[in-house]
Amino acid sequence: MAHPDVTKLLAAWSDGDSTALDLLLPLVYADLRRIAGRQIKAERRDHTLSATAVVHEAYLRLVGQRQVRLEDRAQFFAAAATQMRRILVDHARRRAAAKRGGPDVRVTLDEEVAAEIARDLDLLSLDQALEELTVLDPRVARIVELRFFGGLSLDDTALALDVSRRTVAREWALARSWLHKRLEALRDGGAPATPAFGPS
Repeated sequence: MAHPDVTKLLAAWSDGDSTALDLLLPLVYADLRRIAGRQIKAERRDHTLSATAVVHEAYLRLVGQRQVRLEDRAQFFAAAATQMRRILVDHARRRAAAKRGGPDVRVTLDEEVAAEIARDLDLLSLDQALEELTVLDPRVARIVELRFFGGLSLDDTALALDVSRRTVAREWALARSWLHKRLEALRDGGAPATPAFGPS
């Protein structure tokens, strides 16, 4: 992700240079595909959404947002994380609607996230929990989105949110603990979400 030309090309694209996009995609494609690949690991082998499809859809959505100025690679991957989350959740909802009563779309978390959140979980439950967390503390929810859906490091997350690495590390730990409890509650019937930490 640490390619110096990415920032220059993003700036050029934001300034109206459409050719910058053709040069940008090869520089970010491998990282976007790696991020997408992590997120679509599912229990079912017939999962119909590929990492390539997620990357292409996310990229098309990003380049269609000309009003959004992405000034560096951290902001680019943060925006990509949001788009990937929306794509995956939309896909999960369509599958759930098409196969009522069928298996949930599930994701497998990496080692760091799995330390305090169940390794294998329902994507729609995770999305619901994140929506609830956004109401309680938008920045903490954004940190989860960037770390989980975007695969951003603590340093890149801090850069994208313009906060210190220490703040991200502290709130990431709080978020994982809260999500662990919230996802358990949702599995047990969905008691109302309650705040677990103070204001940002």
